[in-house]
Amino acid sequence: MTLEALQAQLLPAILDEVPFDGWTDHCLAHAAKLAGLTQVDLLRAFPGGAIDVLAYWNRALDRSAADAIAASPELKVREKITLGVRTRLEAAAPHKEAVRRGLGLLALPGHAATGARLLAGTMNALWYAAGDRATDFNYYTKRGLLAGVYLATLLYWLDHDSEGSAATWAFLDKRIADAMRLPTLVAPLRAGVKTLLTPPFLRRPAPGPV
Repeated sequence: MTLEALQAQLLPAILDEVPFDGWTDHCLAHAAKLAGLTQVDLLRAFPGGAIDVLAYWNRALDRSAADAIAASPELKVREKITLGVRTRLEAAAPHKEAVRRGLGLLALPGHAATGARLLAGTMNALWYAAGDRATDFNYYTKRGLLAGVYLATLLYWLDHDSEGSAATWAFLDKRIADAMRLPTLVAPLRAGVKTLLTPPFLRRPAPGPV
């Protein structure tokens, strides 16, 4: 069995067990047994334990969001981003408790850096799928704004149940609309940062009297 096939077989079993045992070694071992796999298989698939499983699941959710965006090329960028966030949450919906407990694990001091890397990877995946190829200051502002939108929506989604997640999607639409207005406020900051980072001898002198 290939590594990818092994990981794909283990993930659903692990996600089903997390609500009972949390993201623990016991959970992973029991899930492997239920999936008909050995502890050697588990170690081969996820040598880093629960953190490796979370990272693998995160990448799988990123792919599902990117695939949904790729299948809707007619959408505007804003609509693509919204679709990506919605798709990601919908794909995780059967395992809300695993998401909740996973956030708790990633919030621990020893795993905070991993959590930050996973969030950054998700933001990159969504923007790249939406067609963004920015490499300047916009690269950071776009990802920073989307990270705020995504995290706020994720926490709202975890705490609210509504028919078809309608309340969550309304919340997401509002956060996206708010974020779309922020770049006009960021523009002066961007100009200021560019000035500070440009060596004095490369700056264009202010026009003098004619």
